Amino acid sequence: MSIPNPPATPAPQQMPPPMPPAEATASAPKKTNVLALVALIVAAVGFIFACIPGALIVGWILLPIAFVLSLVSLFLKGGRKWMGVVGLILSVVGTIVGVVVFLGVIASAADEAFDEAFGDTETTVTQPADEEVVAVDEEEPADAAEQGTRENPYPLASQISTDDWTVVVNSYTADGAAAVADGMFNDPAPAGSHYEIVNYTVTYTGDESGLAAEVGIAFVTSAGNVVNSYDSMVVLTDGIGMDELYNGASATGSQAFLVPDGETVLIRVSPGMLADEVFVQP
Repeated sequence: MSIPNPPATPAPQQMPPPMPPAEATASAPKKTNVLALVALIVAAVGFIFACIPGALIVGWILLPIAFVLSLVSLFLKGGRKWMGVVGLILSVVGTIVGVVVFLGVIASAADEAFDEAFGDTETTVTQPADEEVVAVDEEEPADAAEQGTRENPYPLASQISTDDWTVVVNSYTADGAAAVADGMFNDPAPAGSHYEIVNYTVTYTGDESGLAAEVGIAFVTSAGNVVNSYDSMVVLTDGIGMDELYNGASATGSQAFLVPDGETVLIRVSPGMLADEVFVQP
């Protein structure tokens, strides 16, 4: 007797793969990096103070602190790091801005100190009383040059003044050969040139004291060349020297200038080292 085949065992149902825990599938939100947040706030405040000239010192204290905090926050595990990066950038840029503002403050203070040290350099001129008075109804041409320039010089004996000096050109001598010959160890003028002499008076009107040599006298020739007295190293018997003058004191002397033959000159007066130049007609 044959034994019937046993019924086939049904295949076990395939089980789905186990699901990972919910915590593994959903990324947990990152925690706020407190140190980075603090660094960002400190950097922002330091940046603001670095832009204010009167509060630079506060910015310079806060910005290095923000830089260190930002740097440390970037090495902490977990947490958002973008605030640390922004804080780091702000601290670096704020430092650069602070340096620029500081240099601007120093430059401004230097300008003020310079102005206070040297005083007002505005030049004023009073012409001799015997000059002709222009009629009231006589109008100057619209293109008339400003007086005191090469095109419209002041006359001799005009008082040229600043806060520190008053200069008066007393006289001009077109042929200065005799005056140069009277001086010690002076050579005659080279061929093609001659000496001209200017006599002038300087009066110190400043607060402390000044040297007469601070006033500059030069010639400007008709060809446009500048001639200085030290170009020829001539010593005159009445030459003006390095006199130190206090308020109200004066010094009078002469200077010689070597001028090319055939050229006319104007006298250029600088009543102080930083004063405006004024031209005088010999």
